[in-house]
Amino acid sequence: MCSQENENEQCQSDSVQEEEQQIIELGSVLPANAKHNIHCLNIIGQVEGHYILPPQNKTTKYEHIIPALVAIEQDRTVEGLVIILNTVGGDVEAGLAIAELIASMKTPTVSLVVGGGHSIGVPLAVSAKRSFIVPSATMTIHPVRMNGTVLGVPQTLSYFEKMQDRIVRFVCSNSKMSAHRFKQLMLANGQLVNDVGSVIDGETAVREGLIDRLGGLSDVIQCLYDMIENTSEKEVISGVLHGDRPL
Repeated sequence: MCSQENENEQCQSDSVQEEEQQIIELGSVLPANAKHNIHCLNIIGQVEGHYILPPQNKTTKYEHIIPALVAIEQDRTVEGLVIILNTVGGDVEAGLAIAELIASMKTPTVSLVVGGGHSIGVPLAVSAKRSFIVPSATMTIHPVRMNGTVLGVPQTLSYFEKMQDRIVRFVCSNSKMSAHRFKQLMLANGQLVNDVGSVIDGETAVREGLIDRLGGLSDVIQCLYDMIENTSEKEVISGVLHGDRPL
């Protein structure tokens, strides 16, 4: 009897340690009793791209996020993806690459901005199929910045203009905000010290059409459950119409 109890306790302890390790390494865990298997992906701190940031910086490394997205899209046990954002921005190309990958996924995706979704965090927030923001969160919209020594000025300026156009097109094609309004907010003056741009809160982001809805974690989970169940119903109907027998 004691041996059996010890084995059960050991199994429970191993299970807890495994979940804790998943949270430490991946920022996510799939509870065994959940209604649907949902993966949680965190984009926090600064998005690190081609250059390694100092070790004291809290970063999200794109070389970690990209293979994680590929694995999630391939894993048939993962029914949906929640993306939690609290980022100051970071590498523009890396952030836009991650956003493009999320937008191209067939897996149901929902994003939630908590704290902040600044700079390149804006396209990351709208890349999911549904986007949420808590009322206290803020988002900063500003032009692509140039830092450090710039060589070949005309060519460099042209590159930044093209990059900025890519961001505008992506954001506006994945939200309800018009390109004209997005550029207005991007080039507004008087809000940012020594810079142009706008800082908007959660309610304003929804009112402007940048984010779909105000809400918190429970709203995000319920929205994702609805998306998963609606997708499953459509797949069954499609299979019946094509003469397939659903499993």
